[in-house]
Amino acid sequence: MIRLIPSLPAVYVIARVVWPSPWPLALKLSVIVLLLVASQYHLWSRLSSGSVFAPEFPRPVVVLFNWMFGALALTAAMLLALDASALIGGVLPGGGWVVAMTWRYAAGLAALVLAALAVGQALRVPPLKDVTVAIPDLPHGFDGYTILHLSDLHISRLFDMRWAEAVVAHANALRTDLIVVTGDFIDGSLASRRSDVAPLRALTAPDGVWAVPGNHEYFFDYEAWMRHLAGLGIRMLANAHTVLRRADEALVVAGVTDRSAPVTGHPGPDLAAALAGAPADAPVVLLDHQPGNAARSAAQGVRLQLSGHTHGGMIRGLDRLVARGNAGFVSGAYQIGGMRLYVSNGTGLWPGFALRLGRPSELTRITLRTSS
Repeated sequence: MIRLIPSLPAVYVIARVVWPSPWPLALKLSVIVLLLVASQYHLWSRLSSGSVFAPEFPRPVVVLFNWMFGALALTAAMLLALDASALIGGVLPGGGWVVAMTWRYAAGLAALVLAALAVGQALRVPPLKDVTVAIPDLPHGFDGYTILHLSDLHISRLFDMRWAEAVVAHANALRTDLIVVTGDFIDGSLASRRSDVAPLRALTAPDGVWAVPGNHEYFFDYEAWMRHLAGLGIRMLANAHTVLRRADEALVVAGVTDRSAPVTGHPGPDLAAALAGAPADAPVVLLDHQPGNAARSAAQGVRLQLSGHTHGGMIRGLDRLVARGNAGFVSGAYQIGGMRLYVSNGTGLWPGFALRLGRPSELTRITLRTSS
């Protein structure tokens, strides 16, 4: 069933475009094989590395697979829209509209172009996005404090060492007070990704680089990755906190583990443990990879929660489905009681579906302001 489901878009495109076309049989069969191969991208990924999350093909092959897989999915969606329109038109007075093959070919061509643009948008070094957050009880010493929020780097064969170097250079050039990473650093084993993550050692900020794990860290020897990231100078807040000081004023930065952690036998998110011993009068900035527990965080007095995980929904329209699986949160800022939630679109993207249309990647610079 796992292999059948990804084949359904290919079968639909074959049935509605390829087979009815007046092409030579050899051409039809060649296109059919190509579409079926593209539809099984995640199977080939599993065979290459043992995991659908870490294709270990050469980077150009991973790029090509994402383009083909994306074009196939977009073509199937466009054909469904055309067929649905024809079906609705057929039951209306004066209906009977038939979708000409020209329209079907146009849908395929448009999908190829859109998929190429989407992969290009996914692979670029993210642009800067500035966000200002007003916190009522923010100490005046932290008014204007800047945080660079990175999330979902998914360092892999697709988002490789050169990409990571460019992201780190851009991040450091912004000279923010603090850098935080809300999980999903990698896709792949430590042995496979050691050189690709090496540029992260150069990340620097006056108050340090702090992070939490994402769900993908638990897919690839969690303990080994936590030790390695710590060795790169990234301080992990796994149900823990740190206190930042400006003279006698304090700001708490806390972090929790990912909500999927218990599935792999690791401690799940525990905000109470993360805040144990924190100054009671200091506002809390919480790092939580997934935004689904935001209402619970707000109820416990957190002032700002930074999350990722959703990739912004990747494609406008698809983001509505992604939101349904994340308590309605998918991209940007939300107000939940006295807490502000910011969900990053992500710095990188899972290499199994690396397409972005209308939901760009981002480096998020957050400026804290004191409000009355």
